Amino acid sequence: MPSAAPSWYGQPCMMGIDEAGRGPVLGPMVYACAFCPISQSKDLAKRDFADSKTLTAEKREQIFAQLEGDVSMGYKFHSLAAHIISARMLQRSKVSLNALANEATFGLIDEALGDGINLKQVFVDTVGDAGTHQSRLASRFPGIEFTVCPKADALYPIVSAASIVAKVIRDKQVRELESKLGADAGSFGSGYPADPTTKAWLRNNLDPVFGYPNAVRFSWQTCERLLESEGTTVLWEHDQEDDEHQGKLTFATRGSASCKASSAVSRHAYFRTKRLQRVETLF
Repeated sequence: MPSAAPSWYGQPCMMGIDEAGRGPVLGPMVYACAFCPISQSKDLAKRDFADSKTLTAEKREQIFAQLEGDVSMGYKFHSLAAHIISARMLQRSKVSLNALANEATFGLIDEALGDGINLKQVFVDTVGDAGTHQSRLASRFPGIEFTVCPKADALYPIVSAASIVAKVIRDKQVRELESKLGADAGSFGSGYPADPTTKAWLRNNLDPVFGYPNAVRFSWQTCERLLESEGTTVLWEHDQEDDEHQGKLTFATRGSASCKASSAVSRHAYFRTKRLQRVETLF
């Protein structure tokens, strides 16, 4: 049986939202929120909350442990795995990183409202056009007052708390990925493309045919350049879609500018889609 919601959920509440891992080529992007009654604003200002990037890992872990045991506050997070980010950004209808960030932000707020939290104020740290993001949020969630600005994690303690949650959760998940891949702790480095440790890991763990494991955002230019220079060239067979050649299956061959075509004009679309060819006559 789920536990009953805290009684303070019904009080006017505020929420802070921040992320960790937007720029790295390795590991997930984690969006997190922290929330509490607005009446606790002054008490929050007296606590050790700060932008997670200004704190040591030990200090972040300490504050996170305090948050977990604090019955007067709550937090939530959404983690977007590296391969999900890449798949969404490279799919036919491409989804930008900003759009993924918006989805995560909306999801956190929706989840909080679904839990019965009486949200009245939401503070969001953002990269890019804060005005557009704020208008989008206000339109999606009427009745909530939004403050969206860069460096909100350094300006509002409730966002600082969310920043700490996001960073601690991401660091934990990165360590788990390193362990799963048989790498020593810290092998990924910071995960940012400019980090020499990160670049070394990417170069040493590139499979020339299959590329990278799911821990890597293979849509990042860093990976694209490495795959182009170090990977094996693959030429894919494809269907011509123009009117003149529609229904003909073509095969690209290395070292040839042209392609061999097998007539498929009268064949069912199923066989063309599955790339099935007649190999012998049975009767």
